Amino acid sequence: MTNENTNPFKNEEIVKDEENTNVEEQTEQEETPVKEENNKLQEEYDKLNQQYIRLAADFDNYRKRQEAERENLIKFGTENALKSMLEVLDNFERGEKTLKDVEDCVKVKESFELVHKQVCETLAKLGLEEIKAIGEEFDPNFHEAVMQTPTSEHPEHTVIAELQKGYKLGDKVLRPTLVNVAAAE
Repeated sequence: MTNENTNPFKNEEIVKDEENTNVEEQTEQEETPVKEENNKLQEEYDKLNQQYIRLAADFDNYRKRQEAERENLIKFGTENALKSMLEVLDNFERGEKTLKDVEDCVKVKESFELVHKQVCETLAKLGLEEIKAIGEEFDPNFHEAVMQTPTSEHPEHTVIAELQKGYKLGDKVLRPTLVNVAAAE
């Protein structure tokens, strides 16, 4: 008679099988929450990724709209400036026709001064400003010194002569004023 309980190895196998079964069941039970958590994380990742893709597309569209709007502003800004200058051009042409037969220099001078004044007013309406120089302290942001003259009549670093007018549009310098600056004797 053989007794199954007397075989020590067989009992170990049964215990091992039971332990393996328990470990497998426990592992499956532990994996289920992990799988669920992974699924939740994957869903959240997919959701955030879709939001990111939409946001990137929205930003790209915004950038394109801004670029188109900027181009339109430049285009129409130039158009308006040119329209303003057409009146000046018309006056030049009228003056040219009128002055063909005029020999009086005073009338020519008056016509020239009127058109010059109109040009200056039109450019001022467009935002062009003359940079003040004479009597001002030299400022390299607005002035370009092309000469220095030693003098005791003016304080050092003061603009004493304007050689070419400078202009700015708002805060932006379009062309600095070319100046002669006082230097110490």
